[in-house]
Amino acid sequence: MKGKTDYPDQVKVVEVGPRDGLQNVEETIPTESKIAYIKKLVESGCRYIEVTSFVHPKWIPQLADSRAVYSQLPIEEGVHYIALVPNLKGMETALDAGVQEIAVFTSASETFSQRNTNASVTESLRRCREVAGIARRHKIPFRGYISTAFGCPFEGSVSPNRVVEIADELFDMGVYEVSIGDTTGIAVPSDVERLLNNTLRRFSPDRIALHMHDTRQTALANILRGLDLGITAFDASSGGLGGCPYAPGASGNLATENLVYMLSKMGITTSIDLKKLGEATRFIAKVLNRPLLFHIECREEMTRH
Repeated sequence: MKGKTDYPDQVKVVEVGPRDGLQNVEETIPTESKIAYIKKLVESGCRYIEVTSFVHPKWIPQLADSRAVYSQLPIEEGVHYIALVPNLKGMETALDAGVQEIAVFTSASETFSQRNTNASVTESLRRCREVAGIARRHKIPFRGYISTAFGCPFEGSVSPNRVVEIADELFDMGVYEVSIGDTTGIAVPSDVERLLNNTLRRFSPDRIALHMHDTRQTALANILRGLDLGITAFDASSGGLGGCPYAPGASGNLATENLVYMLSKMGITTSIDLKKLGEATRFIAKVLNRPLLFHIECREEMTRH
């Protein structure tokens, strides 16, 4: 498959900071701070926001307030609040909280699946199917994640064919989109091309998203290769927040600021205002009392406050 020379006018950005970005922060973040952070992301123009996960607090203590967070989110037309749901119990809690959109997840690696969900890939997919059945009955849209799609910290390389097989199962469950994840940030553009060459023989590019971690500062290059091949949906985290607690070596996600900046300079629009996004990142950085990644224009804007 050759790269495209024409880029889309607009792409979808899924902001994952409130969930993927905060999940492995050790100090407990007050619920009101999480909600304030999400409100600022909405004000910046984020229209797809992964806000929490209905996972048992034993596994991700930071997200123990998932019900409280979701039930207090501001109602905004056109904003999609997505919650990660790992199993039937999580789905029951999500329904009680009034969830409007969810995500299910699995892995392309058996070892990572065991470490992340205490289940094999087969069992993980069975849980996804159970959750999907309830979501369909309640007419709740849902997307799917495949983690460690480009390689596993425990097993090494992952077959692109395996990723396609898992994506096929997720689409069969009814997901509207599959987000392919570089969980430890090991991919380079040639890896993206190789995987997408396989994937896009089977699925339309408008049903595939990329979720890139920036461990080795290759995330933007990988996004660009995805754009070349027709992908128009990308996950990112404001300030580069994130990393997986079950994947050794996984550092932060691609910073949404850097993604939006690159796209805007290429003439590709998003719904996100870069300076307002910087305000959201500045807010959560203050809550965490730690520096986060800002694009230079965001830093300049913040020095005036």
